[in-house]
Amino acid sequence: MPLDPTKHADWEIAEAAEPHMKTVYQLGEQLGLDKKELLPHGHYVAKLDFNSILKRLSSRPDGKYIDVTAITPTPLGEGKSTTTMGLTQGLGKRGKKVIAAIRQPSGGPTMNIKGSAAGGGLSQCIPLTPFSLGLTGDINAIMNAHNLAMVALTSRMQHEFNYNDEQLAKRKLKRLNIDPRNVEMKWIMDFCAQALRDIIIGLGSKNDGFMMNSGFAIAVSSEVMAILAVATDLKDMRERMGKIVVAYDKSGKPVTTEDLDVAGAMTAWMVEAINPNLMQTIEGQPVLVHAGPFANIAIGQSSIIADRVGLKLADYHITESGFGADIGFEKFWNLKCRFSGLKPHTAVVVATIRALKCHGGAPIPVPGRPIPEEYKAENVGWVEKGCTNLVHHINTVKKAGINPVVCINAFYTDTENEIKAVRRLAEAAGARVAVSKHWQYGGEGALELADAVVDACNEKNNFKLLYELNVPIRQRIEIIAKEVYGADGVEYTPDALAKAKRMEEDPETAKLGTCMVKTHLSLTDNPNLKGVPKGWKLLVRDILTYKGAGFVVPVAGAIKLMPGTASDPAYRRVDVDVNTGKVKGLF
Repeated sequence: MPLDPTKHADWEIAEAAEPHMKTVYQLGEQLGLDKKELLPHGHYVAKLDFNSILKRLSSRPDGKYIDVTAITPTPLGEGKSTTTMGLTQGLGKRGKKVIAAIRQPSGGPTMNIKGSAAGGGLSQCIPLTPFSLGLTGDINAIMNAHNLAMVALTSRMQHEFNYNDEQLAKRKLKRLNIDPRNVEMKWIMDFCAQALRDIIIGLGSKNDGFMMNSGFAIAVSSEVMAILAVATDLKDMRERMGKIVVAYDKSGKPVTTEDLDVAGAMTAWMVEAINPNLMQTIEGQPVLVHAGPFANIAIGQSSIIADRVGLKLADYHITESGFGADIGFEKFWNLKCRFSGLKPHTAVVVATIRALKCHGGAPIPVPGRPIPEEYKAENVGWVEKGCTNLVHHINTVKKAGINPVVCINAFYTDTENEIKAVRRLAEAAGARVAVSKHWQYGGEGALELADAVVDACNEKNNFKLLYELNVPIRQRIEIIAKEVYGADGVEYTPDALAKAKRMEEDPETAKLGTCMVKTHLSLTDNPNLKGVPKGWKLLVRDILTYKGAGFVVPVAGAIKLMPGTASDPAYRRVDVDVNTGKVKGLF
């Protein structure tokens, strides 16, 4: 690669690599796909007919299953996607047949502070522009399916307000008696738009809709997105789509998409989206991109379908869970693996010297501003103190009964003494440790990590779930809070407590999984508390019901389902070369 990550932007590196990409036909041949199983979207992106692949390879043993997670990150992120790409490239360098599965980025972070989620440096998923800007239209399909449910709900409320029962019956409608004060869903869009969090709709005459409070959430928080992540096939997706609770009637009974006669039409939008997307690393290893839920406000996993396909096509399949192990890995462990029946062989915990210094006492970095000067000098004391956070996450992975591998995602500014301190403390906590320089050197820089992962996969493990679904919901929340976050207990607002009690009394809801919503910037529900805080309780302020996805959603702290756009967002630096049509400035 002629470009140097220390001197060139990610988009420049991606642009230089893209002329050397394999076509999807070459990737298909490399994977042993039948021609009919490859559904090209141009020369370098394709969808895969997952149903055909899984049916043809049903008797083939699964490959090794690897999850990539991390310590509690700074607001800048610590390179999980970059590490996923680097590990994939490193295993490729070792001659292993390997596939990665990552999430599709949301337009919200891409155009805001975080940027795209393609990885970085010499470990990226390409082509960058299609990856970052809508890909094959999956998120658009999700938005259309979700918002169609909102159209069905709001129009039904208008008609029930305007017509009596006899008039409704002539239109073959039954009065659902929806309570406008108890609507579960919001509209969605794929941007960060704080001005749309809370709105009033239906202003005007009786023909302009039913006037009520409403709002928007970001697309990746949608239950439809969660269903794409956990569905096993189209039949399963259709059944799940009909269970979505959009609101409650005036007696407290749930009103579903099936009640609104819209679940079938919603599923129609998803027929193509259910097939995973095929892309590649800079070094030509295949990457499956499918689903994109955040881990702090959603399930935080790429799809079960993508993982099942990857495990059949490769000897090593690497999947990625969002943010730190307290939320991303916990949901991989207790939701994704529970729903799929798949058992991981190891989990990689990504750590950076920068994040460890932050947990050890260094000033918290602010996105869009220069890194504080304190990070530029060696400080082994901060690193050692910050390793308490790393050890906490190592122990979380060990509670799942699998073997952790710590990846020190190294940068050229890290010192030898700082790296030695991390290795010493992580090994003492019972983890394998590998220093990886994939950001700077690609697969060649990830060989130590690749070897450590292979060794961990070859060891026996005893994978086990943290809780069973017959455990009451509040008890499960407390188990997660204590065992994964390190809390002393759980507190509830009056509304959240009332909801929890009602859910526990409902035999169907009581057996749903538990998908926590919590800040990713701390083990606690307060993003400003770093390290491993002691003497605190988790505050649950609301609990949502995602019956279609198969879980209840306790919301902790002040986190929002619609993020805000910052004062210096990424879109200010994105532009187009009008002569070539190439997009520049994505990162």
